[in-house]
Amino acid sequence: MSGRYDALKLENQLCFPLYACAKEIVRAYKPYLERLDITYTQYITMMVLWEHRELRVKEVGERLFLDSGTLTPVLKKLEEKGFVTRRRSDTDERDVIVALTKGGEALKKKAANIPQKIGGCIGLDPKKAARLYDLLYEALGKLTG
Repeated sequence: MSGRYDALKLENQLCFPLYACAKEIVRAYKPYLERLDITYTQYITMMVLWEHRELRVKEVGERLFLDSGTLTPVLKKLEEKGFVTRRRSDTDERDVIVALTKGGEALKKKAANIPQKIGGCIGLDPKKAARLYDLLYEALGKLTG
C-alpha cells in the first residue's frame, strides 16, 4: 500500500546510496592516504595539481566542485606540508595561483599506486563502472547547471 509519506522512506532516496557509497569509498582510501599524511580532500586537490602543475585557486575549486571556504584551508595545509605554494597573480591581484612544489612532485610518486589499489574496491566490472562514471557525471552536470 502506497502511503502519503513513501517519498520520505530512505529506501526511496537516490541520494542516500550515493552518499553512503561515497563515504565508504573515502573510508577505503583512508589507510593509503594516512601513510602520506593527507586527507581525501587534500588528495583530490593534489590530483588536480599533478595534472596541471599550476592553476588559479578558482580553477581548482571548479574542478573539484569546492567553494573557496572549503578549499582555502585545504590549500593552506598542503602549503604547510610543503606540497604547494600560493601566490598572488602578477596580472590580477585578486587571483591566487597555487603551484606544485618539488615536495608535491615527490608525493605524486608515493601516491602513484593508490588508484590501482582502490580500483577494485567497488567490485563492478569495467563496463558497469564506466556506465556509473558516465551517469554520475551526467547527474553532476545537471545539479551544477
